[in-house]
Amino acid sequence: MKTEGRNAVGELLKTDAKIEKLLVENSLRDAAGRALVAQAKERGVRIQYADRAALDRECPDRKHQGLIAYTADYRYADEGELLSEAAEKDGFYVVLDGITDPHNLGSIIRVCECAGVDGLLFADRRSAGVTETVMRVSEGAANHLKIARTGNVNALLDDFKKRGYWVTGAEVGGENIYRADFSGKCVLVVGGEDTGIRRLTREKCDRLAEIPMYGKVNSLNASVACGIAVFEAMRRRRGF
Repeated sequence: MKTEGRNAVGELLKTDAKIEKLLVENSLRDAAGRALVAQAKERGVRIQYADRAALDRECPDRKHQGLIAYTADYRYADEGELLSEAAEKDGFYVVLDGITDPHNLGSIIRVCECAGVDGLLFADRRSAGVTETVMRVSEGAANHLKIARTGNVNALLDDFKKRGYWVTGAEVGGENIYRADFSGKCVLVVGGEDTGIRRLTREKCDRLAEIPMYGKVNSLNASVACGIAVFEAMRRRRGF
């Protein structure tokens, strides 16, 4: 898997992930870029220099900023271990129900990591997975957030409930999200880009909460809606 750009590569270097190679543009001269190369060398990462055309071929959108790191495929957290950890604390987890756009997933991962969410889970089928595009959009946040896949979202929600969690679905028709209770053990479910939360999954939710709309368009992009909901929940949980 490729990790492209200085922010994403910098975040990758903060983890214990095995980096197989760092491809560096020959003309890289700025202090920030050179500092990242020095960090990689200290970790024993193999450094390969190449001209800009070679990096452009590896990264057609040319957003590599002179650095591309290569690692093995993304390693997801273990679902069972994540649930065991959840049982021991008043955690806040986000479950995705049908997010298929890699750009939305990358943005959601970045939101969840920045907000301090304890973990993100989604189905291993009919959902986007952590790819190079997702890693780039998340700006490397996927390297820090616990992300797990599940075979069945509805069964997963039942497992959370058995551990004392209250499940809130971010969906039109619920109570005002700014008055919802997000204290204690909490799971937030975010639906897909076009379909929202599926009916059977919605029925698993203990309650629904909606973001009030005041314009003429009655829906938000999935990652934007997730960002609003997550930061409102974390604001309330921290007493702000």
